[in-house]
Amino acid sequence: MALPVQAVPDKLITTYLHMTSPDQFRPGFVDDLDNAMVVSMKAPDVDFYRFLYRSVGEPYRWRDRLLMTDEELEAAISEPGVSVNVLYVYGTPAGYIELAKRPDATEIAYFGLRPGFNGRGLGKHLLSWGIQRAWDDGTPRLWVHTCNLDSPIALSNYLSRGFVIYDTHVEPMPLRYLY
Repeated sequence: MALPVQAVPDKLITTYLHMTSPDQFRPGFVDDLDNAMVVSMKAPDVDFYRFLYRSVGEPYRWRDRLLMTDEELEAAISEPGVSVNVLYVYGTPAGYIELAKRPDATEIAYFGLRPGFNGRGLGKHLLSWGIQRAWDDGTPRLWVHTCNLDSPIALSNYLSRGFVIYDTHVEPMPLRYLY
């Protein structure tokens, strides 16, 4: 079941959050997910990535990765330090979390669930998996940004996991999100 694309506000409000210590992390793992697992893509697959990106982001007007050529996208997802991690439920891709590790920080570049997989705790579980992976990989800082075009529960999920807001940016809505 596809979610309707949300109306576009006049302004884009982007909120930047981070964790600077693993002590801030408040996991939200769900214990009874016997038929769920996270698998890291070992080789870039542009078509599968576009499927994930589109199916997760379409209701929220995600556009950035759809505007890239195949070559640009393949370069982005195969860059050293980038991992695309797919949550499967009963063998079906339910969502993904993309981490971009750099020497000074790891970014949660993209994260979300496909329509139909919301409301079961899968989002907090997948986010917790990604946070734990970043800390286990030795990141000194973990950061993410979200905006008022993302899921209405995105910000509260980040805050519940222990992220703190360090900046907010308001700008007129970019044209790429209007259509």
